[in-house]
Amino acid sequence: MGNFSRKHCWILGLVFLTASCATVKPLDPKLQQLVAQKLMIDIRYFCDEIAEGKHCTNAVTKLPKELSNVIADTGVGGVILFAENLQDIPQMVALNKDLQQAATAKGHPKLLIAVDQEGGRVMRLPKHLGTGFSGNMAIGSTADKHGTFFATQSGAIIGKELAALGINVNFAPTVDVNVNPENPVINVRSFGESAQQVAELGLAQVNAMQAQGVIAAMKHFPGHGDTSVDSHTGLPRVDHDIETITQVDLKPFQHAIDNGAPGMIMTAHIQYPQLDATEFKAKDGSSTILPATMSRKILTEQLRQKMGFKGVIVTDALNMAGIAHYFDQTEAVIQTFSAGADIALMPMPIRSPKDFKKLKRLIRDVSYAIQSGRLKQREMSQSVARIQQLRNDFDIQKLIPDDVSQASEVAANILGNKAHRDIEQQLADAAVVSIKNDGVFPLSDKVKNIHMNMPDKAKCMALTLALKNRRADLSISCTSMASATDLNQINNSSNADLVISADISPRQSMVELGGMDDITRWQQRPSQATQSQMLLSLTQQAKVLNKKTLFISLRTPYNVSEYAPFSDAILATFAYNLHPNSYVDDYGRYITEYGGASFNAIADILTGKLQPTGKLPVTIH
Repeated sequence: MGNFSRKHCWILGLVFLTASCATVKPLDPKLQQLVAQKLMIDIRYFCDEIAEGKHCTNAVTKLPKELSNVIADTGVGGVILFAENLQDIPQMVALNKDLQQAATAKGHPKLLIAVDQEGGRVMRLPKHLGTGFSGNMAIGSTADKHGTFFATQSGAIIGKELAALGINVNFAPTVDVNVNPENPVINVRSFGESAQQVAELGLAQVNAMQAQGVIAAMKHFPGHGDTSVDSHTGLPRVDHDIETITQVDLKPFQHAIDNGAPGMIMTAHIQYPQLDATEFKAKDGSSTILPATMSRKILTEQLRQKMGFKGVIVTDALNMAGIAHYFDQTEAVIQTFSAGADIALMPMPIRSPKDFKKLKRLIRDVSYAIQSGRLKQREMSQSVARIQQLRNDFDIQKLIPDDVSQASEVAANILGNKAHRDIEQQLADAAVVSIKNDGVFPLSDKVKNIHMNMPDKAKCMALTLALKNRRADLSISCTSMASATDLNQINNSSNADLVISADISPRQSMVELGGMDDITRWQQRPSQATQSQMLLSLTQQAKVLNKKTLFISLRTPYNVSEYAPFSDAILATFAYNLHPNSYVDDYGRYITEYGGASFNAIADILTGKLQPTGKLPVTIH
């Protein structure tokens, strides 16, 4: 039995069930190759050593020899990159080439290199380099007038920029139908509440992205649009009936399967009792319903057999609380493979050399599950064949550069170029919705003094700069709500001709920060409720002073009704992306200014250079 010990057999009780150590056969190495190809790891951080009680925060921007070796030795099938891994163009190109060389050093297939580049609130490429589109709900607001134009344009540009860097998988688009105003994690990441519109825009973006050689992964199956829990922090449940599930949640996926060929579909860690009410015992002994990621009825019977999906099924990150709270790492991988998933995303953290043994043990343990018959070898082989077919279909070899310097020059002419930025601005312009306007815009010449209550200093700077560039005569003051404490001290609206208040509810979700490594930072973020209440009070005070008031929803517009009685005008942008611009001024000072397409659009509307033409893609009350 080689180095397989009795202790190891005891640990694998879940895998072997009634098998004894005496009857365990030596492991077929081909099984380990199958399992490794079905794993996608992250290399966000890596440290040679990690002190007890500490977390590794050393970002991987150059592939360490140790990580290169473990990729070569194990033959893992893919890697996901985060913002911390992506700094500048030569570095990104070099890192991706090094990753591919590590994979092929011992004859393994080329890596699937993935990223979350959705646009809007979830983008991993550096903001000053990649084109930062306003996101899906902004695209949804343009559909009434522009159809699928911006979905197609954004998909093509995102695909082109990722391909130039050697990234061959994008975990996008999000095609969840956002029918729940309280959704903490999807909201503006959705095209809207119309399943048909989401389906059409989602497929357009998939087709455009994949035409650039980048595999699209539609998410989150069977639908994350009607949840009030983020699966990063809990296990959501959707209690829709079968008709609603079919006509709403599944519709964007079915539309894409019937009318296109999405390379991947990503699972959701969500309970859907009408699709599968099977209960399981969690690692703490409690009983609950299987999440979709672990359900054979949902992944194999529903998605594969009933809906006819022939591509690759990838799980959402398995380190999220919606899975990790209920399953240990080995059991999570076994269960999702048994359900029908092809790729297990982020099955375990790899943060130091100590984790290499854990990764190899995970691969062995899952391989024994195949050898023992708990996982069917035929299904595992078919799964790996699907993954390889996807590589072949997209010819990912063509995204691997021969020369890093030449590839970097090409990429520098692609990322964030003028044509791409022009489309970014056109989308922001077309997305703005005028919900109300009682004589506020365009601004009259009599408006000279504006006071703004903005979410933070960067947004103060962005809108101030945009307005001053269009009307230099304006006197603008701004309060950052992030640092506001005493309402009496920060109410500077008494001398203003117009008071502008802007809100970014709801708070950032975990995925916007990055992932589960950010849970402490996410838990410690300022209370959005406190800031919103303060903003509402300031808006009310401005009306008491008989000031003209403008409310701007910079994120989801569901809370507009709270501000409507105290606002003469209301705009919705669905985005507040910023591009830092740094330079040295005439006095030798290092200056960083912030601008952004949505702020340009707002300024153009207020100064009469642009008419808002967007239409709300969600219902507000």
